[in-house]
Amino acid sequence: MGMALGLIETVGLSAAAAALDAAADTADVKLAGYEKVIGVGKSVSVTINLVGEVASVQAAVEYGVKAAEKVGTVLSSKVIPRPHEDVDKLIDMFNKNIKKDKKKEVEKKQTDERNENEE
Repeated sequence: MGMALGLIETVGLSAAAAALDAAADTADVKLAGYEKVIGVGKSVSVTINLVGEVASVQAAVEYGVKAAEKVGTVLSSKVIPRPHEDVDKLIDMFNKNIKKDKKKEVEKKQTDERNENEE
């Protein structure tokens, strides 16, 4: 992989969005993916996965956590400086989540536009 992996797990989408915004503004990192889990009581935990150079990921996670804590709850965070090569498989799975959601967004937008044109 050659890149560090940073993880920030929050309760709720708002805290995750705040974390991602701060992380991306702070350092040269890329969103590698995310995972959303609906838990007990229908609470939603969202984990964002960031990749980049070690120092960038460390700074991004630090500032992302601070921003998320202002909005909601941070469950955990972790920076893995040199992940094992098998972690690439996990990152690929995260990337598929992002691509799948983008495809759904495009399809919904096209459907909405067709419905507007029919009216």
